[in-house]
Amino acid sequence: MSDRQAPLGADLEALAAFVASTPRLAVLTGAGVSTASGIPDYRDDGGDWKRSPPMQHGVFMGSQAARQRYWARALIGFRTLQEARPNEAHGALARLEAEGRVIGIITQNVDGLHRRAGSRRVIELHGRADLVRCMGCGATRMRHDLHAELARHNPDWLDTGARAGPDGDADLEADFAGFRVPDCTRCGDGIWKPDVVFFGDSVPRPRVDEAFALLEEADGLLVVGSSLMVYSGFRFAREAARAGKPLACLNLGRTRADDLYTLKVTAGAEAGLAALVETLKEGPSRRPA
Repeated sequence: MSDRQAPLGADLEALAAFVASTPRLAVLTGAGVSTASGIPDYRDDGGDWKRSPPMQHGVFMGSQAARQRYWARALIGFRTLQEARPNEAHGALARLEAEGRVIGIITQNVDGLHRRAGSRRVIELHGRADLVRCMGCGATRMRHDLHAELARHNPDWLDTGARAGPDGDADLEADFAGFRVPDCTRCGDGIWKPDVVFFGDSVPRPRVDEAFALLEEADGLLVVGSSLMVYSGFRFAREAARAGKPLACLNLGRTRADDLYTLKVTAGAEAGLAALVETLKEGPSRRPA
């Protein structure tokens, strides 16, 4: 295990001390929590894009060609999300919640792995990738059901050999004009869209309010595996700092909130959180009475 994969010595002790001294801790997570589950992330250690930026909401809604491209690539790339399993980072956060140290998680991820790992209070800021919603009538269906329909209509697109990308995308460039995308059968012509917040869209206000309410309850905030380059996550770090709550960060590379942290540990989420849990084992339980 390299120094970049796990916090060592004083860094780990400082992080454990931060958690132990923060009775009600809120956690904000990003893509770095799920990379060990095989789900690629968007940004490098400097916070810059590793690949082309993801689909914009307005482009998706306004262009049939964009939707054909999106769903053709998703038919391949979404398998990675379907097959992903929680890793030690998800398990560690679920354990910290069960021990009463963590009161809830705000996640920018759409993979559902926090809940599958056993975390109970999870606010999925950007929605759920396993659901699709009709943008006309509001009907929902499970995404695997839509993908089965896409596969029946487009059998020649199933084995392209394209590499999976973040959030169910794939690195595929082709002539997508012949790719068939079904309309909503309930209203007849509605557009099926993943039930997630695309770039250029807004997080629903009730979800934002729920996240701020969690932060208000908390005594501090731990950021894990996120560069916070997107404002939807960064605002919670900024609000914690404004409220005088201590902030810690466990992340590889630069983040947008580097000047706000009480403590920053440079390490991967899986190794770092697993080591944190082990270090806290000898401390007193913080489970509420």
